[in-house]
Amino acid sequence: MDTVEGKKGGSVLLTLHFISSSFMLAFLRDRNTAQSVQDIFESLYSLLGKEQFQRLFPVLLGDNGSEFSNPQAIEYAPDSTQRTRVYYCDPAAPYQKGALENNHSLIRRVLPKGTSFNQLEQDDVTLMMNHINSYAREKLANKTPYDALRFFHGQDVLDKLGAKPIPPNEVTLRPNLLKK
Repeated sequence: MDTVEGKKGGSVLLTLHFISSSFMLAFLRDRNTAQSVQDIFESLYSLLGKEQFQRLFPVLLGDNGSEFSNPQAIEYAPDSTQRTRVYYCDPAAPYQKGALENNHSLIRRVLPKGTSFNQLEQDDVTLMMNHINSYAREKLANKTPYDALRFFHGQDVLDKLGAKPIPPNEVTLRPNLLKK
């Protein structure tokens, strides 16, 4: 898990990267706070249910950003059930989550550094991630992250997460994807 910032002080994205499939989720947050991260995990836990959540998120690896400063609130459900484990990368070691950083470069094709995220809605972010997750990867034998996550976790999970495949000839990883 990580954060992608727009303009300083504005909206940000929480990204969740699945290593085996290169699939990535992104969630728009108004501010970069620990509470906004907790709210997303509460929502995912409610949406997926305990078993699916634990299969998808047995372990979360993040950096030491302030938004991840309350690991217990992420690790435990409101009923005190442990739902995941949170671990942290070493300081100044982004290479420890290199695959996630590579996927961030795809986000930056659509939302270049310095772009404000304040005008975005979650539907815009979901559309962008559908395009990114439909971009075939050599490391996946030229399959898409969408296909790989479907193989590992099933169509039901993708449907619950609002993920939809984009035909290969329609995948757009440019800023004009989100122009309204």
